[in-house]
Amino acid sequence: MPQYHGRDLKKPTGGKIRPHRKKRKYEMGRDPVETLPAEEESRIIKRVRGGNKKVSLKYATYANVLDPETNKVYKLKILRIRENPASVDYSRRGVITKGAVIETEKGAAKVTSRPGQDGVVNAVLLK
Repeated sequence: MPQYHGRDLKKPTGGKIRPHRKKRKYEMGRDPVETLPAEEESRIIKRVRGGNKKVSLKYATYANVLDPETNKVYKLKILRIRENPASVDYSRRGVITKGAVIETEKGAAKVTSRPGQDGVVNAVLLK
């Protein structure tokens, strides 16, 4: 169900604000895409603000992991989600968001991209 991200139509006192225009499409929000580790699947949102397209990653199998010591990027399989500081519920359910710590074949990595917004999982290896 779409959410309205425009101005609230009530005053702090409880009075009504009479709008000077109707709602705009670019003020429309949408439910967050909570990326899970599974067979890769993405969703393309046809048109967003500026006429662009947005790719939302629903399920992710691999992550682009940067090794800071060698400065090389590896495409590694996501084994599990170790923790997610964004939410205890996300940690329990295994949702991948920015800041989540994932377990890969080379070790633990911290996610630096926003998979629900960017359509890709980028991470940096932790030592």
